[in-house]
Amino acid sequence: MNSSILIDISQLRVGMYIQLDVGWMHHPFPTSSFRVASAEQIATLRGLGLTEVRYLPKKSDPALKELVPAAWSVPEMVVSQASSPESAGGPAAVDTEALRRRELLEAQNKSLAACNQRFTEATRQYQALERAVSEQPDLAREKGVVLVSGCVSELLENGDSVIRLLSEGVGERNALHPINVMVISLLLGRALGMKSEELQGLGVAALIHDLGKLKLPPNLRQPTPSMPLMERSRYETHVAESVAMAKRMGFPEAVVLAVARHHEMADGSGFPLRLTGADMGRASQVLALVNRYDRMCNPAVGVDALTPHEALSVIFAQLKAKFDSVVLGAFIRMMGVYPPGSIVQLVNDRYAIVASVNSSRPLRPRVIVHDSRVPKDEAPIMDLESVPELGIRRSLKPAQLPRDALDYLSPRQRICYFFERAVSPGPEEAGT
Repeated sequence: MNSSILIDISQLRVGMYIQLDVGWMHHPFPTSSFRVASAEQIATLRGLGLTEVRYLPKKSDPALKELVPAAWSVPEMVVSQASSPESAGGPAAVDTEALRRRELLEAQNKSLAACNQRFTEATRQYQALERAVSEQPDLAREKGVVLVSGCVSELLENGDSVIRLLSEGVGERNALHPINVMVISLLLGRALGMKSEELQGLGVAALIHDLGKLKLPPNLRQPTPSMPLMERSRYETHVAESVAMAKRMGFPEAVVLAVARHHEMADGSGFPLRLTGADMGRASQVLALVNRYDRMCNPAVGVDALTPHEALSVIFAQLKAKFDSVVLGAFIRMMGVYPPGSIVQLVNDRYAIVASVNSSRPLRPRVIVHDSRVPKDEAPIMDLESVPELGIRRSLKPAQLPRDALDYLSPRQRICYFFERAVSPGPEEAGT
């Protein structure tokens, strides 16, 4: 058996074998018992806000004996309960901890796979709507209503919702924008207090707002800063075409109006009618904001893409006048300062990617932390709500990451979101 003693965090040195007497989800190390191997690990431990750690001298580098003499004077038979085999320090506990990590990882992966699958199925349903809209508008309407109704029902049944970053390459590419806009619009509409019927109308408008682009050649479906005036005018006709399609599908006036106004801006700078915020209506205000946000994160030319944090910052700092203040405020609260997909550096200097945001606790997202000791496909999601000492220091561009962190975190080339209930199932519940 190995005796242990509590030492002040300031006494910690490379070569010491330590036991962390905190929950295993409250630290980023693979196990709670390990030999300190680097100054970086010491910095991480200090960043956790710990004042003491449990030191096991007999398992440490003998050269450190004189640093904490009291630890070596503890009789061999005086064993800390924390370092017994049944506790976090012993082999049985290490195995139990590893099992819990595997169960949590399985639950996390299952949850992500479910979101990926629902998003992918939604993109396929949208493609079916697109194929039907010209020749079978009634069938297209039915497909749109069914898709949105399912999402609205799920959202209303969830209670608090988590906005989840999806895997790279998920979904059918030509349907990513309408589904992304629909999902975020529904979340924002709910945050604004919209009821089921209003959410249904908003969701349908978000889903079909760009159908008119089917009438345009592919090279004119996305505006660019250098687009000639004639091409720009042709691009803007997609709004009228989308309105015509919405009418042919038989959608109510509220849906048609939201589609007609999805490029209008609160300051009158939008198109085609240069309406101001008071004339737009709530659904149009939501759709205009969410549409712009998604295009900033997922532009036609990838090199122009902003990270979600950058997009939100630009909207707030430079484009605030273009959006209704109530809608914008609710959007920022919902997405958090660091929306899913943002690359961040924690206060302990570790790099991370924001994986999800709980709309009721937007300042404490869940993140995947770069840790070279853990394979990236086994990296657990850390809930900053439960580790308040590990806050976010700043946002980064992917290009600012060291190569190993960039490869590990794999920032998304396309930002796609779905939602899940805020209280994710634990390992036990996940298997039921």
